[in-house]
Amino acid sequence: MRALIRELIETAILALLIFIALQASVQNFRVEGSSMEPTLKGGQYLLVNKLVYFNLSPGDLRRLLPFNAVDRSETLFAFHAPRHGEIIVFHFPRDQTRDFVKRVIAVAGDEVEIRRGTVFVNGQSLDEPYITHPSEASMARLIVPPESFFVLGDNRRASNDSRDWGPVPAENVVGRAWVSYWPLNQFSTLLTFWP
Repeated sequence: MRALIRELIETAILALLIFIALQASVQNFRVEGSSMEPTLKGGQYLLVNKLVYFNLSPGDLRRLLPFNAVDRSETLFAFHAPRHGEIIVFHFPRDQTRDFVKRVIAVAGDEVEIRRGTVFVNGQSLDEPYITHPSEASMARLIVPPESFFVLGDNRRASNDSRDWGPVPAENVVGRAWVSYWPLNQFSTLLTFWP
């Protein structure tokens, strides 16, 4: 009887550890609206890889290692920061209770400008094969500040994005949109488009 109880407790602890590991590394996300069409449609469910962008801010580092000799002024990412062309999920800068999904167009230090719908990053026009609803709007030149990302929806006519409210701070990034798993007929891995 004792062996059975011990085995049940060990199984419960293992299940709890697996659950915690999954919660820390993967999150599901439901796409709302049409801002990412045709890449993503409203109602699609995604798996978001939270580990790839796991990061520690300078404040986190100081709290964890109060006597460290390393004086870091930038966020430290476990694997890498969001890159050009990746689709990310993030907390909306104006309302942290809402999550958005958009494509990274420019990273910290990049110069981004939009001329009659054509996006220019560091003076080079982007080839964006995922755009089916282009916009004719323009945006003045902007230098993406440190620890930030400039994001746009793929459906430029119907997207509330960095053109409206500015770059996304690194601390708001939840993870990289990885796989679209529902509905099943739209199952796909989400690719990075960058020339």
